[in-house]
Amino acid sequence: MALEFTDNNFQETALAGGVTVVDFWAEWCGPCRLIGPIIDDLAAAYDGKAQIGKLNVDENPEVSLKYGIRSIPTILILKDGEVVDKQVGVTSKAALEAKITSHL
Repeated sequence: MALEFTDNNFQETALAGGVTVVDFWAEWCGPCRLIGPIIDDLAAAYDGKAQIGKLNVDENPEVSLKYGIRSIPTILILKDGEVVDKQVGVTSKAALEAKITSHL
């Protein structure tokens, strides 16, 4: 199961180091619902290797604003707290796996 990132826990969880994948999403977003199960699958597949989670943009505006999220879904890959890759819009599980693996 994917982690749940929030404005309150983002600093100590997502920016703690290593590779972190953040899916910026919202309940009303159709494309976000398509990518949600992929994020859950990746969280299980990369357990212990990378932190993978979701951040609801409606409930957590501070982090969304900090990273300039204007379209959802947007997936950021962070390494040691720095953005190293970005995916805007729906993509395949294989494409996300390739991006994650390249930063491990």
